[in-house]
Amino acid sequence: MSRNKERLGGVQQQDSNPPPAVMQENADTSGGFSFVVPTEFVELPSGGKFYPEGHPLHGHDTIEIRHMTAKEEDILTSRTLIKKGVALDRVLRNIIVNKRIELDSLIIGDKNAIIVAARVSGYGPMYETKVTCPNCAENQRYSFDLDEFKVYTGEEVENNEDVTDNGDGTFNTILPRLDLTVTFRLLTGRDEKTMLDGLQSDKKRKNEQSVTRQLKNMIVAVNGQESAKIINHLVDNIPSIDSRQIRTAYRAAAPTVDLTQYFECSECDYAQEMEVPLTADFFWPDR
Repeated sequence: MSRNKERLGGVQQQDSNPPPAVMQENADTSGGFSFVVPTEFVELPSGGKFYPEGHPLHGHDTIEIRHMTAKEEDILTSRTLIKKGVALDRVLRNIIVNKRIELDSLIIGDKNAIIVAARVSGYGPMYETKVTCPNCAENQRYSFDLDEFKVYTGEEVENNEDVTDNGDGTFNTILPRLDLTVTFRLLTGRDEKTMLDGLQSDKKRKNEQSVTRQLKNMIVAVNGQESAKIINHLVDNIPSIDSRQIRTAYRAAAPTVDLTQYFECSECDYAQEMEVPLTADFFWPDR
């Protein structure tokens, strides 16, 4: 078994094989029996380090999820839920075993790890989707192996002079042009929703602000000052080189699932590492 399969495939902490479906008597069901749906433990890229005390995942490096069932497939194919953009979140809430864990409180990298593990448990590790070659622009079907994905835990920060881990879930970086110290935090599912809602409003006004919205959500202080007015002023006037510094520092600090994989074009033989495109095929492989 590969290292990545162990990390993303949800390592069973007792038996490496999924528990069998156990038939048992149940007076409350008309069929007279029920069965146990298998669960697995998914490694959290964050290792539980960035959740506050009192959070169910504080200090925990894994999360237990239930394998997807036909009930979750109903959710994934619901036109109403898809249109509202809540189908995937509804599935994730269903399969997370500990109901004290609020989905929106998950660090985005941890949430992505759960999504990949859920997909593997539901449809297997092979993911075939449409890819456009960056060299010849030919559209083609290409298969990626989800067992080959890696978990990034943010270890680059230890040897990165441009990023300082404050040990409280925040990080510092110094802006090269303005020479200001910016403190930022890791984004959660709730932040992701806030940004998406904001982008939808921007589109209606034809004034998209994806970069500035991201910065305003992640920055918590400038030179130690936590005033929203100061943060907004910085973001609205920040030089591009300093904006890039913050985003680069964030990528180094943020634990996540590494979704890059080798691609080779069947038409022109062009090959490179590329970000795996997460299309509708990811959770709807037979559609």
